[in-house]
Amino acid sequence: MARHLFGTDGVRGRAGEFLTPELALKLARAAVARCEHERPQVLIVRDTRESGEMLESAIAAGVAAAGGDALLAGVLPTPAAPLLVRARGLQLAAVISASHNPYEDNGIKLFAADGFKLDDDAEHEIEAALDRPLTAPARIGRVRPLEGALEAYVEALHARFGGLDLSGRSVLLDCANGATFRAAPEAFRRLGADVRALAVAPDGRNINDGCGSTHIAALAEAVRSGGFDLGFAFDGDGDRVLAVDASGEVVDGDELVALAAVHLKSTGRLAGGGVAVTVMTNYGFQTAMEAAGIEVATTAVGDRYVLDELRRRGWTLGGEQSGHIIELSFAPSGDGIASALLTLEALAGRDLRERGAMRKLPQRLVNVRAADRESLREAMGSDELRAAIEREQAELAGRGRVLVRASGTEPLIRVMVEAPGEGETDAVCERLAELVSGILGAPAGA
Repeated sequence: MARHLFGTDGVRGRAGEFLTPELALKLARAAVARCEHERPQVLIVRDTRESGEMLESAIAAGVAAAGGDALLAGVLPTPAAPLLVRARGLQLAAVISASHNPYEDNGIKLFAADGFKLDDDAEHEIEAALDRPLTAPARIGRVRPLEGALEAYVEALHARFGGLDLSGRSVLLDCANGATFRAAPEAFRRLGADVRALAVAPDGRNINDGCGSTHIAALAEAVRSGGFDLGFAFDGDGDRVLAVDASGEVVDGDELVALAAVHLKSTGRLAGGGVAVTVMTNYGFQTAMEAAGIEVATTAVGDRYVLDELRRRGWTLGGEQSGHIIELSFAPSGDGIASALLTLEALAGRDLRERGAMRKLPQRLVNVRAADRESLREAMGSDELRAAIEREQAELAGRGRVLVRASGTEPLIRVMVEAPGEGETDAVCERLAELVSGILGAPAGA
């Protein structure tokens, strides 16, 4: 069987077709078998997808078959898993979620005893062992519920942000009918906020369906028309967040990270004096951080790369434009609820409309589809394209930037341009997109 099951965020695909109970059982059994602990204790967390219960049962069976004990925590945000693994001295955690994907998909993410996702070597070992016959354990493991998991997670949030008084703040939350539907409203209420929550009635199929951080227009309108101070939208598994200010303007991850970075630096809590972001981060972020005396490290797209850079440098704050924000001093993963509370901590009572942490440059992104991966590689290696990129970038030096990159998941070339004005941004992007289209012999589409 061909492998390479693990992507940058675990194993993910259509539930029941690609991600079957049989595969889930094998993954769990192989992961537990490589644990050196005599009787591994394995936490299992899931989101609200209808396939979650099926996969939870399969993973629990695989854990027990390998001699481990499966601890079922039920529906919890993804970041609760690494926190609980660390706090309770467990050996492994499995999170069943496909994040912002539609309900038909699902996924499995594995976290080690230190709370970090398994590294590439560990994932390769698990894949290699899937079809090997395993030695029967001396004793079959058990499966039991883990009581108090939700309370433990909310308490961890309260311990971190207990000094934050949200009395008088009216907050609208969009929980995406996903994993935050209980935890987020409770966490905000305990800190004194006047909370109203949307998309808190999961039925197994409505996760991310016209709601959450990938469909934020509804929240923006509800915040503006309802007179709320601000709103936050989470994704299906709760590791991302976007904000909306009182006027209905969306505040993305770039601005939230900038706000957090300036705040943490001013309070002496920005470890190493730097922040890690991806190549998709708005150019305005770079200039704002330079003005604030904060070093910026840039990585490839993906929270995994941001996390790796933070660990390498000994820094604690990083994130993506999508709202996946990591503060390692709290948890070794992105946490949407914690990031929302960090935003309010950074505002210190101010209106989100007065955030002022950075000035975003106009951005234009155009995708050009290639016929296949080979033609994509040829286009990206074109001398004509390389010269055009260098020429446009030279014109924007110190004022904006050009980024032309191949998608890691689709046969697309993404052309992104940022410049001081909308007109210049559009003109540069159109010139480059037309050139890429000509090289590929394909039309460009925004």
